Amino acid sequence: MKLSAGQKRILERVLNVFETGKPEGNYSAISIYNDGPNDIKQITYGRSQTTEYGNLRELVQKYVAANGIYSKKLKPFAEKVGSVPLTDDETFKDLLKKAGKDDVKMRTTQDAFFDERYYKPAIKWAKDNGFILPLSALVIYDSYIHSGGILWIIRQMFAENPPISGGNEIEWTTAYVNARHKWLSTHPRPVVQKTVYRTQCFKDEIKRGNWSLGVLPINANGTKIS
Repeated sequence: MKLSAGQKRILERVLNVFETGKPEGNYSAISIYNDGPNDIKQITYGRSQTTEYGNLRELVQKYVAANGIYSKKLKPFAEKVGSVPLTDDETFKDLLKKAGKDDVKMRTTQDAFFDERYYKPAIKWAKDNGFILPLSALVIYDSYIHSGGILWIIRQMFAENPPISGGNEIEWTTAYVNARHKWLSTHPRPVVQKTVYRTQCFKDEIKRGNWSLGVLPINANGTKIS
């Protein structure tokens, strides 16, 4: 799979809207959801919303190492993230917001971090499984951002094989989007159910036959992406 710079930018802008409501992304965005281990509260942060009990520690550590404006003040928190609950720590959350808003080093750190942690693994999975279409890349990348990967529980909901195993890419991607839409809409967590706008966007683009992502704008949860 080879995406042009423009196609990759479309992927990023669509997912930025999904995560923070803005095509350019909101590097200072913080949300608190009861979606951590055993449904405990956790912080989600940044352009593509990494989580407190996921990869937020790694992001904070990378920013501290970059010697940004707020690196010294965030350093004491770097080893606590994911080990000590920080959802009620106003100092930590305020520092994250300020770094994302004021410091270009936090923004460049986030761009590199989300590329390495989510985009490259998603594209590698796509390549390894024989996918070549940009819309498939968008669907797969969104799964890595939103769910950490292609969840087997969803994969078991349909019979189509990926291209590497002789399957048809369009049929697999369509079946996967439909299965994921159903899985999201029936999830026991209401906050997850509300994210069906992601798969609805993909269903709309499949209906338009927009496999090259060349038909613009794309409606990403009410925001036009071009």
